[in-house]
Amino acid sequence: MSAAPDAQDSTANDRFTVLIPARMASTRLPGKPLADLAGLPMVVRVARRAAHSAADRVLVATDDARILQACAAHGVEAILTRADHASGSDRLAEACAKLGLADQHIVVNVQGDEPLIAPELIDAVAALLPARPEAGMGTAAHAIATLADYHNPQVVKVVLDARGLAQYFSRAPIPFARNPAEHGWCSAGAAPGMGTLAGHAPLRHIGIYSYRAGFLRQLTQLAPAPTETIEALEQLRALWHGHRIAVHLTAAAAGPGVDTPEDLERVRRLLL
Repeated sequence: MSAAPDAQDSTANDRFTVLIPARMASTRLPGKPLADLAGLPMVVRVARRAAHSAADRVLVATDDARILQACAAHGVEAILTRADHASGSDRLAEACAKLGLADQHIVVNVQGDEPLIAPELIDAVAALLPARPEAGMGTAAHAIATLADYHNPQVVKVVLDARGLAQYFSRAPIPFARNPAEHGWCSAGAAPGMGTLAGHAPLRHIGIYSYRAGFLRQLTQLAPAPTETIEALEQLRALWHGHRIAVHLTAAAAGPGVDTPEDLERVRRLLL
């Protein structure tokens, strides 16, 4: 793919841009990006959190003028994108084109409903791709601690290969232990521990991604994968088409995201 001019005039390995997709339409929490969190719209709080990372630039990519205006009122850079995108990746690809980012420039997709995301996690996911040239994408995961999370379809799991690259993502409990007692997965108690599997607990996927801008544009042109449609997990498109995803393992669980009114109240209490 031919390189586009880089608006930041650099493709240095240690430089990256954070893009935060945000749209007003949300089934479970309408108007979510502008929901008040301790006096700030949620998307503004996410952007300010991301600004503590090592990113050269943090932008919100949105389809709504109200979000654009809220960002401007709080000093957050934002870019207006089309309203007909099927996914956040499509929105980010348009933003990359508008910004003129070079194919090798690293972009980190921070979700607009993660107001407590750790800046250190953003930096770690951004650092994956310079270190792993065979990977087109980077993401993160941490060990699952309870059987409830292991069996919860809202908790996405990932299995890695020996090189730390993703083999598969699923809402199902993977890897499935044929003899769970051997791994300490049948402990009694209200919150049983998961034990280990060959020294590793099952892994919970954290929804943060890094891409090279050129790969992001390429990804949005690929046909959706059958597994992607079945699991409702967009990252499976990359694996289906033979691309690799590097995974950063973090010891810390990610801060709670906001999908529902109950989540919103939980995060509001944490910010008091």
